[in-house]
Amino acid sequence: MKKYCLCLVCFFASLVNAQQKYSATDYVVALKSATDVMVTDVTSPVAASRYYAYINLAAYESAALFDTGYKSLSGSIHKFSAPVLDNEEKYGAEPGLTMMLVVYKMAQRLLPSGFVLKSKIDSVINLHKKSVFSESRLIFSQSAADKIVKHVTSFAATDGFRQLNNRARYTPRNGQAYWQPTPPVFMSPVEPHWNTIRTFLLDSAQQFKPPVPAKFNLSKSSSFYKQLTEVYNLGKQATEEQKNIASFWDCNPFAVSQIGHVEFGLKKISPGGHWIGITGIAAIHAGMTMNETALAHALTAISLADGFIACWDEKYRSNRVRPETIIQQAIDPAWRPLLQTPPFPEYVSGHSVASHTAAIILTRIFGEDFSFTDDTEVEFGLPVRIFSSFHAAAAEAAISRLYGGIHFRDAITAGEWQGKQVGTLAAKRFSKHLTHFK
Repeated sequence: MKKYCLCLVCFFASLVNAQQKYSATDYVVALKSATDVMVTDVTSPVAASRYYAYINLAAYESAALFDTGYKSLSGSIHKFSAPVLDNEEKYGAEPGLTMMLVVYKMAQRLLPSGFVLKSKIDSVINLHKKSVFSESRLIFSQSAADKIVKHVTSFAATDGFRQLNNRARYTPRNGQAYWQPTPPVFMSPVEPHWNTIRTFLLDSAQQFKPPVPAKFNLSKSSSFYKQLTEVYNLGKQATEEQKNIASFWDCNPFAVSQIGHVEFGLKKISPGGHWIGITGIAAIHAGMTMNETALAHALTAISLADGFIACWDEKYRSNRVRPETIIQQAIDPAWRPLLQTPPFPEYVSGHSVASHTAAIILTRIFGEDFSFTDDTEVEFGLPVRIFSSFHAAAAEAAISRLYGGIHFRDAITAGEWQGKQVGTLAAKRFSKHLTHFK
């Protein structure tokens, strides 16, 4: 009997070591399908960061279950335990196929319109049926994927997201200093209670509270008014390059075009989605394996999720007015920002936080001088931009908010600081996993 069991394990092990069917490109394409659904759903920046975190966490846990060179992230993430598979699943499943199914099925389970991904799942399964692998291999892979997805979605269900709709409705504060809904559709504030979501790495949403913003003061000698006039003047005198930078990093899922009395939603990627896109570009360019690609995405996505929790905590604490609102009241009623103002308070700049968080993690993975061509926005009608490093891209993303007329300078500076704090903490918490990339 012992000899039979040993032979069975050896047989399964030989299957696991069969030729890898999937690559970094396959992973990136699968994840892009999730991004496309989020764009269609007009998913908020914070919700998108949450979805990316759990999808990529599940995918990486799949890698860790099949490859002993990779360890679960359970020791780094608050309250997370590693999924467990039966021996039949662990030794009988095809690792690459399992990971692909995990990416699609996690997105299918989490995203409001995830049901549209059923055709993608069916396509992956049908492609496998035409391969040289046995039917049992497919069955074990599907079983393993389902078990991993169930485990991670159960973990996600306890993070407080489901309770957000039950919280008190947010009412904007009265007074010129505070945020008010902005044109063209005057949307209600997005996710004012996001700081109640469970963090992955941070001790709390308040762990890295940025400096207090410049005090609201319309005296021409005040810091606030000087920042106000800076935004106003840039809005009138921005160069073509500054306009291009602003447009490239817009990433506003809520942008609306108005023609007469008809409004059209402009489909755009979120800030987190843009950086997930950059992660995929870098992984393919660096020739990463599928497992390395999953790990790079998981570390980046989880860090971004915590960055947004910290950022949103400050947004609804300081609750500062957007430039558009106060410039029209205090300087020029006809002034309009280059970019459409997003529907949430101004301080701190979310793109500044997210970009610098991601840049620290990606630099630890790919190196200080990793140059890349960012074509993430091509499908949205924008040309590629070339960057000499992730930090250079993050700096441009941050200043784009000033060029676009939607943030004051201190919100950008404070956002950069907060993002670097979150990224540095994430790099420390993930230090053992980052050794895979040395």
